[in-house]
Amino acid sequence: MVAEELKFLVIEDDDFQREIIVDILVRLGAMKVTEARTGTEALNYLNDEKQNSIDIILCDLNMPEMDGMEFLRHIGNSHSSIATIIMSALDGALIDSVRKMASAYGTYLLGAIEKPITPANLETLFSLFKSQDIKQRKELNQGSLFTLGEILEGLTNGDFAPFFQPKIQLSTGKLIGAEALARWVHPDRGVIAPYAFIDLLEKSGNIDILTFIMLEESAKACKLIHAQGHKISISVNLSLTSLTDTKLANKITRVVSESGLDPKYIILEITETAAMTEMAPALENLARLRMKGFGLSIDDYGTGYSSMQQIARIAFTELKIDQSFVREMTTSNVSKVLINSSIEMATKLQMKCTAEGIETKTDLEQLKGMNCDLGQGYYIAKPMSFENFLKFCNQSLSN
Repeated sequence: MVAEELKFLVIEDDDFQREIIVDILVRLGAMKVTEARTGTEALNYLNDEKQNSIDIILCDLNMPEMDGMEFLRHIGNSHSSIATIIMSALDGALIDSVRKMASAYGTYLLGAIEKPITPANLETLFSLFKSQDIKQRKELNQGSLFTLGEILEGLTNGDFAPFFQPKIQLSTGKLIGAEALARWVHPDRGVIAPYAFIDLLEKSGNIDILTFIMLEESAKACKLIHAQGHKISISVNLSLTSLTDTKLANKITRVVSESGLDPKYIILEITETAAMTEMAPALENLARLRMKGFGLSIDDYGTGYSSMQQIARIAFTELKIDQSFVREMTTSNVSKVLINSSIEMATKLQMKCTAEGIETKTDLEQLKGMNCDLGQGYYIAKPMSFENFLKFCNQSLSN
């Protein structure tokens, strides 16, 4: 059972409600469940070094002495590695607001669910904890392991390579492309995820070095995949900080053209998690890239700055729904409505809509039912090396 190896802390001031939640956890296989009536009691328990570590906290919002919001603030400050699930009978929109507040405080928030709690809702969140969320937590912690000098040395030594995560057409299951995700194949530490190097490269003004390595390698890979009979496209991430250089579009076009690949098979994903400070050169580059035939995708849609303005200004060909909304689709009505609206808007603007972070069959079926065009995520396939991706392509063709 999904809860069997996990240690839980349930914080609920109502004895009857707390008993129900504990009973659900036990039925899901939980062997170790600790109970607390208030946030103060829970923090005292967590701060006691003699106690065994807790994996997941289930926390009510409306509590005496210390409400859920204050408790989440304390957790973010001193126990940010513990996953937390918010439970409440309050309005869904308010729960969603608290969810965002918790994330801003640095709380490792697994989900926010409305009461009454059901085993199905909890099971979905526990499965996420055991898969991607644990992995992402480990990756985030790697961020402090390397200096900028070590990262630049790795780039010079050719230790960075794209890993490819397949994108499929949800209505048919057909493989139509992949996103190229940067990986540092470290000679001593193995494969290192982007959390360990992207931020330092962006802040130091060195992100273009990685961007062009990814672009060149992805174009070559795409050309080789086409030679095997798979006419797919590859998506490559492009930092907003790079768009201040007015020569960028020409540089990108030259790299792709030298590989012999038609630019229409490369989609450039523009993340919207940073504000577009120098508007004119960015718009010039993006317009030129579209004119050359490249696809343009607005990445992490719904999490960044002025989403509507970005779409109005730039001739995007694809909208990517951020995985945080997909993950909460089954437990948050707000997320479900936002996804549905995004799909409808993309359709009316003649853009493809791609959902990221598809972790379960339920996610896939729901998105398919909403007429979402494309999808990617661990349920479909994890990011993989070029060799493994080529095998994946060949298997997809034979099925």
